[in-house]
Amino acid sequence: MKIAVLAGDGIGKEVTAEAVKVLQAVTSGHLSLELTEASIGGAGLDECGDALPPATLDLCRRSDAILLGGTGVPEDERRPPAEGAGYGLLRLRRALQLYANYRPVVLYPELLQASTLKPEVVEGVDLLILRELNGDLYFGEPRGVETNANGEREGFNTMRYAESEVERIAHAGFRAAMQRRGKLCSVDKSNVLETMMLWREVVTRVAEQYPDVELTHMYVDAASMALIRNPRQFDVIVTGNVFGDILSDAAAMLAGSIGMLPSASLATERKGLYEPVHGTAPDIAGQDIANPLAAILSVAMMLRHSFLLEGEAQHIERAVRSVLREGYRTADIYQPGMRRIGTREMGDAVVAAIVGGRADTTN
Repeated sequence: MKIAVLAGDGIGKEVTAEAVKVLQAVTSGHLSLELTEASIGGAGLDECGDALPPATLDLCRRSDAILLGGTGVPEDERRPPAEGAGYGLLRLRRALQLYANYRPVVLYPELLQASTLKPEVVEGVDLLILRELNGDLYFGEPRGVETNANGEREGFNTMRYAESEVERIAHAGFRAAMQRRGKLCSVDKSNVLETMMLWREVVTRVAEQYPDVELTHMYVDAASMALIRNPRQFDVIVTGNVFGDILSDAAAMLAGSIGMLPSASLATERKGLYEPVHGTAPDIAGQDIANPLAAILSVAMMLRHSFLLEGEAQHIERAVRSVLREGYRTADIYQPGMRRIGTREMGDAVVAAIVGGRADTTN
């Protein structure tokens, strides 16, 4: 199992260290790991002036899977997007054709009170947001900032999707729905955007190949409201790059904290990049208070999708559930009466649950 470990920036370094500990614990004694560290993001800029160093990209191409902590530094706010630390990740996704971003949103019963929404609204939430990663405004050309005929600066980006790109992510969405509850909601803005008109047309056509999946369509503004008002109506949501980026962060509060959301970015083969949905949070970096559970759950997704190790993946997920049931909480999910712990101690608790056989056996 050749895995590239890209800790990245901010709290990425801290949560990745805990994820690696859990990975080593769950594979110890029966699986061989080859973990190779490399820089990306701000670390890459510091090292060689490139947010995606050539050596890092080469390592990722040669690896079976990639474990990422996060990219982005405060200086990015003063840089053009393509020169920022965070853009290294976008370049990596594009270079490896990691087009399908799976973001499961599950509310553990133990965290019912951690969500800012009413318990009766979020109880039982279990949905998947599938975000297309290689197109849309993030990559469309032309883009830039120019001075117009009136002498005024104006910025522009291009929303663009090829038919084949929409077909590819639509098939991924329908396949995911078939493995879950058989419902797929395609989110677009086809009432005002030609790109999204094409999106809806293509998704509708692909649906003919999946008669057992119930397809619905929803405009992104309506979907954002429905996600907060009645999240249990959703099974799988498939949407574009920009809309998926926004909706999945909003959905984080359904699970109590963005620190609980893992993700997998997959290509057409089993190679994938696995990372917590949260960013680098420079304001809390180095303080041992970040929640490592999203990074740890990303390892479970890696074992499931890239290595087909379902048993090991479930073992991690049961261990996380067990730790939460025992009352361990990082600051973002802390509730009165629980035991507040730091990043390293939370990682240690999950490892102990795995090694000690305390992993919860309930579904």
